[in-house]
Amino acid sequence: MPLLRLGVSLQPRWPLDDGAGVLRAALHAEELGFDHVAVGNRLLDSGFGLDTDPLVLLSAVAGATTRLRLLTSVLVAPYYPALVLANQAATLDVVSGGRLILGVGTGWNPDEFAAVGVSARERGARTDDHLAAAKALWTRRPADFDGPFTTLHAAHLGVPPLTAGGPPVWVGGHSDAALRRALRFGDGWYGTGADAADVSDVRRRLHDLAGGSGNADRMTLASAAFLTPPGVPAEVPPPGRPLGGAAPTAESVADDLGRLAEAGLTACTLWLPVAAEHVGKAMEWVAAEVAPRLT
Repeated sequence: MPLLRLGVSLQPRWPLDDGAGVLRAALHAEELGFDHVAVGNRLLDSGFGLDTDPLVLLSAVAGATTRLRLLTSVLVAPYYPALVLANQAATLDVVSGGRLILGVGTGWNPDEFAAVGVSARERGARTDDHLAAAKALWTRRPADFDGPFTTLHAAHLGVPPLTAGGPPVWVGGHSDAALRRALRFGDGWYGTGADAADVSDVRRRLHDLAGGSGNADRMTLASAAFLTPPGVPAEVPPPGRPLGGAAPTAESVADDLGRLAEAGLTACTLWLPVAAEHVGKAMEWVAAEVAPRLT
């Protein structure tokens, strides 16, 4: 794949009577040369596709593949107690050979927050607390931490991560609060449906918020983008402007991806709003028709 690393979301609603289908799709993505696969985080039926636990599913994907990076896109940090989050992420980092990218966000769904007994009003503060505590557990043995929602005294995490300092963290969101969170706790920023102007704006704002520290220069810029390849029927409407426009061609999709790369994006997750049986065909089209145009 080209310098803009392309991944694919494992979002479609896979048949429950063939649970290995999603694993075969991940292996096919690896064979086609994709950089990563991504899994979102929903606890209740969204109506939009796969609603599995991302860390559980990506653990299975890790066992079925050897090279693909594994992205949570995104994990809702307030749903997970900090110690549980840190230990689960470290476990997946170890068993995958250091391939996990922990994409995190604050979440938004009021029904899910109510179901897990967490106040949605606290989601930003809890995300900050959980990330800070996880970083402490990944980098110090023993770890002490005193936050508004997490307290640790001489804690030794059950399994230290393979990746020094813990798996890379990409923080989702477009608000100033999200960008500050990315600068403070993250290794990258992760957007959704961002176009080149959005990426340029986020890049500028990160530098402004970082002041003269140079902290923004180390940040990976990544985003999910929506794509329905020609000849592949859409299962659900894309929730934003699709790559290549309403009638995409290989050239128009490559042009959009090229503009994203020029704006500073280094990784792009393709969210394919197609039925599970068409995911292989969609990935093959991207690999054969779009990727060569990006080199």
